[in-house]
Amino acid sequence: MVAQLHCPMIKMENFQKLLELKKDLIGIDNLAIPGREFIRLGCLSKLSGKGLQQRMFFLFNDVLMYTSRGMTAANQFKVHGQLPLYGMTIRESEDEWGVPHSFTLSGQRSSVVVAASSVSEMEKWMEDIKMAIDLAEKCNGPSSEPLPAGSPLVTKSSEDPTQEQESEDDLSASRTSLQRQEAHRGNTTVHVCWHRNTSVSMVDFSIAVENQLSGNLLRKFKNSNGWQKLWVVFTNFSLFFYKTHQDDYPLASLPLLGYSVTIPSESENIHKDYVFKLHFKSHVYYFRSESEYTFERWMEVIRSATSSASRTRFLSRKESHPY
Repeated sequence: MVAQLHCPMIKMENFQKLLELKKDLIGIDNLAIPGREFIRLGCLSKLSGKGLQQRMFFLFNDVLMYTSRGMTAANQFKVHGQLPLYGMTIRESEDEWGVPHSFTLSGQRSSVVVAASSVSEMEKWMEDIKMAIDLAEKCNGPSSEPLPAGSPLVTKSSEDPTQEQESEDDLSASRTSLQRQEAHRGNTTVHVCWHRNTSVSMVDFSIAVENQLSGNLLRKFKNSNGWQKLWVVFTNFSLFFYKTHQDDYPLASLPLLGYSVTIPSESENIHKDYVFKLHFKSHVYYFRSESEYTFERWMEVIRSATSSASRTRFLSRKESHPY
């Protein structure tokens, strides 16, 4: 029974993800077409005549889409172009363009040069794109699905000149209701990746479903002295903070993509047992658990959100059930 359910479960996870992504995108009407599978989303800088510009990329098993953050009420991302994977080639091009962590994607009709934020991000993107190109060559051939009107392979459109800086207050602001959160959609995984200049794969989403935890933790900020006891829920790459386990809505949330989890050093003068540290740029949080067991469990699930999964896990899920 488990073996029979494996393939339908993967297809259901994928279809759910396509429907979620559709809410974050404008400029494309047929995202969830039959046979399309989501692989990775995240930030890359696209090289153009104006220099490097931050773009949000979405990799599927048949096409690579790139978008910019729109000015709609829901902060959706506008699709600027689509690059079919069939016939595409990819190569590192740092020496060619003098741009760190850059690579060139050459399609049958157009090419783009993009740059990742780090070596590890470049490697993850290149690995997944190469895998997707191979699958497109073997399984799909040229896509039979026509491109939607207004979304050519390369669209020359006005670029958004505003580069919004990350505000931790925006990311962790408490919500008065679920309706407000749905209306603004400013805290989705796509937006977090935009702010943190990182990426996340379908493998990461699948692992996140398997790693959920709740319990009491003591929290301390970098420049505060006291510890605050909170009921903390970890799900969907984020920590949600409640005053008690009976509260309906969280006081705040903290998306963990891009964060690092470590043990405090001696110089930080914590002097408490079972403490772990979360940090991203200048943002630092300390959390204290009740026992060695709960400490290890929290570290385990949080590492699943702060450390990207390997391609091996993805292939092991797919090898008996190809596209």
